[in-house]
Amino acid sequence: MRGIRVGVARRIAPFFMATILLAWPTAPMWAAEIQEVRSPGGITAWLVEERSIPMLAVEMHFRGGASLDPEGKEGLANLLSGLLDEGAGDLDSQAFQGRLEDLAISLSFDAGRDGFSGSMRTLTENTDEAFRLLRLSLTEPRFDPEPVERIRSQVITGIRSRVQNPNTIAGRILFQKIYPDHPYGRPARGTSDSVAAVTVEDLRAFVEGRFAKENLIVGVVGDISAERLAGLLDKTFGDLPDTATNGVVVPDVVSALDGGVEVIRRPIPQSVLIWAMPGIKRNDPDYFAAALMNRVLGGGSFTSRLYTEVREKRGLAYSVYSAIVPYQHSGLVLGGVGTQNGQLAESLSLIRAEIEKIAREGITAEELEAAKTYTTGAFPLSLTSNARIANMLVTLQVLDLGIDYLDRRASLVNQVTLDDIKRVGARLLNVDAMSVVIVGDPEGVESTP
Repeated sequence: MRGIRVGVARRIAPFFMATILLAWPTAPMWAAEIQEVRSPGGITAWLVEERSIPMLAVEMHFRGGASLDPEGKEGLANLLSGLLDEGAGDLDSQAFQGRLEDLAISLSFDAGRDGFSGSMRTLTENTDEAFRLLRLSLTEPRFDPEPVERIRSQVITGIRSRVQNPNTIAGRILFQKIYPDHPYGRPARGTSDSVAAVTVEDLRAFVEGRFAKENLIVGVVGDISAERLAGLLDKTFGDLPDTATNGVVVPDVVSALDGGVEVIRRPIPQSVLIWAMPGIKRNDPDYFAAALMNRVLGGGSFTSRLYTEVREKRGLAYSVYSAIVPYQHSGLVLGGVGTQNGQLAESLSLIRAEIEKIAREGITAEELEAAKTYTTGAFPLSLTSNARIANMLVTLQVLDLGIDYLDRRASLVNQVTLDDIKRVGARLLNVDAMSVVIVGDPEGVESTP
């Protein structure tokens, strides 16, 4: 095929494909190839063909998201995500939305801290028009006054509705504490004032400066051949500039965690507590050891130690959790609990004790085996639609995990040892570096310097 490169195809195990699409009521037990497709113009996408259902899912990702918002205009990327399907080219908002609705095409966008993503769903018979509308939204967005102000108003209303939410307050203050001089410390959705300050020129500058081929990652699943997809890639993304002109670079950062407690007093019957300590990024060799350790600590819902000690044995809280949070430029071990004001101090003490115990002793062989079984067994169940598979194809590329990652994942999980868990626990779990923010009126807990 001249001008088209289909890279080395890797196979998803039959067990994965048995759960790949909700639209497949009797999914065949066969291996689907992940193909790397390169267009004549040099644009790359990863493709999983499924020809039995006349549907197509496309996921795209541009590196660089809300962390690139200028100071004072936080929320720019988030506002933009709500406007790209509100008119483009010669179609105003009503005409663009009407065209999507008439052809049952789904098109949406989302801004994360580290990337800007888009999702498209279409019936096969409308593929050409769906890709045309996607192209218009990325290269010729209109930003007419009415939709801009309407979407801006919706965003600001959402911000104001959350401003007194204890979880929102705790999260905002915690991130300001641990990333005081970094974009991660600023609100990704912005504030009422910062969103109000965003101009149409700012929106156009983001599109023109960040939507570039060098930043683009694409994943496609469904009823399309590699040859046809290659041509559509050039038609859709070929007009994008080769390189980004926005030269802003987000630096890597080690979170500034000091082990202090900050209490934000509010006259409410229950307190919300969020804590964090330095974590790891996704490309760290210890990632799976950290993930399995966290599964035992607080990521395993009803089976975790925090759930057992805080809720099951003592009934102190309805929800208690921990998580490994790997951003592109930093990493956290994050957790939280919500409970009555009189039970907050005991809950915090128990959380700290379990963290210290795993840091000191590690976990048991039985806990490790259960965590591995869940981690390897639950993963295929997350691949239950075209969209989820397409999203996975993008994620593999964003994280540079390799086209054969799905073949290797179970092995990477199963090779983690108890010694690895103990080593990573000692590395990451340090209550002296655990920053805590509490919103409520807890008894027996005060702010510390």
